[in-house]
Amino acid sequence: MPIIQSAKKALRGSKRKRVYNIRRKDAMSDVLKKIKKLVAEKKVAEAKAILPSAYQAIDKAAKIGYIKKNNASRKKSRISALIKKAA
Repeated sequence: MPIIQSAKKALRGSKRKRVYNIRRKDAMSDVLKKIKKLVAEKKVAEAKAILPSAYQAIDKAAKIGYIKKNNASRKKSRISALIKKAA
């Protein structure tokens, strides 16, 4: 446990940030898993319908700094390529 006052304050802040990071991570991974599952089941039209929500989740994760900008771009590119390949 932190002893110094500034360390205590930093711990409180990092706990708050952890909650936001977990929320973004779960939202992003859930939608990506859903799309991959739909593509595996050959439901390409449904996967295309979910694609904007996947882009939104990835962009929000990049915006708050959970993932970097190029990582977000790579994820979006790969998920759209996966859907195009299945079509």
